[in-house]
Amino acid sequence: MEQRKHPRYPVKFNSSFSSANIVTGEGTLIDLSLRGCHIASTTDVKPGTTIKVSIQVSPNEPVLHIDQAVVRWYRAAHFGIEFVTLSAEGWARLQRIVKGLEEQPYRRTSAEAEAA
Repeated sequence: MEQRKHPRYPVKFNSSFSSANIVTGEGTLIDLSLRGCHIASTTDVKPGTTIKVSIQVSPNEPVLHIDQAVVRWYRAAHFGIEFVTLSAEGWARLQRIVKGLEEQPYRRTSAEAEAA
């Protein structure tokens, strides 16, 4: 079994995606990494399809745009994508988001220790 190069972190972010004249839909990100994500959606997508993705990380933040991603797998209303192209600003923001997800268990543990 292939090992992932980048750890994935569980999330629940709203998203939308589209591909020129092929597919358009909405879904929920289930996990996120620096190189891709897993989306739950009732829209059927075919592996190999190139899509644009918009991710709503928080209602208080602007949408994160992935300019180009490739669908790598699809199974029962879930699919995985690999990020291919992001703007420099998008890439920096994705790195900050993933870094924050990576630190969450440590922040939670510290807050629990301070509360005790």
